[in-house]
Amino acid sequence: MTESIALSAYAREIAPTDILDPTDLRPVLLGLYGEVGGIMSAAKKHKRDPASFPGYERAAREEFGDALWYLAALCRRLSIDLEGLFAEASSGDGYRLVSIASDLAGGACASAFLPTSTADLDARLFKLGRSAAALLVSKPERTMLVGLASDYLEALHGTGLSFANVVRFNLAKARGAFLEPNSTQLRDFDADFDSEEQLPRAFAIRVSQRPSGKTYLQWNGVFVGDPLTDNIGDPDGYRFHDVFHLANAAVLHWSPVMRALIKHKRKSKPSYDEAQDGGRAIVVEEGVTAWIFSQAKELDFFDNQKSVSLGLLKSIGDFVKGFEVDTCPLKLWERSILQGYEVFRNIRKAEGGWIVGNREERTVTYKPPEWRPM
Repeated sequence: MTESIALSAYAREIAPTDILDPTDLRPVLLGLYGEVGGIMSAAKKHKRDPASFPGYERAAREEFGDALWYLAALCRRLSIDLEGLFAEASSGDGYRLVSIASDLAGGACASAFLPTSTADLDARLFKLGRSAAALLVSKPERTMLVGLASDYLEALHGTGLSFANVVRFNLAKARGAFLEPNSTQLRDFDADFDSEEQLPRAFAIRVSQRPSGKTYLQWNGVFVGDPLTDNIGDPDGYRFHDVFHLANAAVLHWSPVMRALIKHKRKSKPSYDEAQDGGRAIVVEEGVTAWIFSQAKELDFFDNQKSVSLGLLKSIGDFVKGFEVDTCPLKLWERSILQGYEVFRNIRKAEGGWIVGNREERTVTYKPPEWRPM
């Protein structure tokens, strides 16, 4: 069987991330077909010009993981055991037994069958594509899923990727994107620093707009930062974008921009001051904020939306790779975005107001201009 312990744990732990209609096979089948196409595209780019596609390994691992997610979802709807499916798929003569270690199995060692085929990668990908296309029927037979699982293993082996790594990566990504995080397991990036080097645990920051159109921030009665305008020909409210940095501070416990504005950089540890609170980190936060804003404009600034697309969240993950916030699950980013844009829409409409943040609750809320802190 193929990493049977890991697949058993994967199937169990990935199930809560499946928010699709449990009675409808169509979105699952289409999703699986699309992810197989993604596998073929990533492999093609790498083979054609690997120097121009340095992210191939990560991209391919992600596509294989997403395809496995849909395959698990399909098995769930058809009452087929995922572990048993792969066991049957790898039970033929074209596999060899090896030993593998699986983190999902609590460090235990499991046996796996790996393909022995020497076919080139293109041939393996064509087989996988045909198997995925064959599933586009009203209700696929088990034998069809066994064939796809076998071709999946062949293609995966052809790329040189580790199945165990694909499983772990997909599980972490899916649970981080779709499940509410356990607050006790989230990192507090400045808990070990003195208060003058922490982002404030609670804050109320006033945003006001002058007749000139410029906006100003006041914290504890003191102006912080520079006055802002939209800096664009077609005014869109970007002059209020500091709300997004404040949302990051409250929800993610991360905002190099806010640290700079209130002069709370972690200078007692030069490595943090340079790598996490320095100019590059500030540029990254400003960049991801501007990019999200450009997407949000097309979505009416997330008005009446209860979620953020996984594609957008995954792109944010790529933006912040290498910085401490990279450890935050994507679901937490979604919370910061949705709460931040709710405050933004209110401030934009009223042309001012209060941004109230609470790091303990990981929330940011809006109060009208006439409101005053207790």
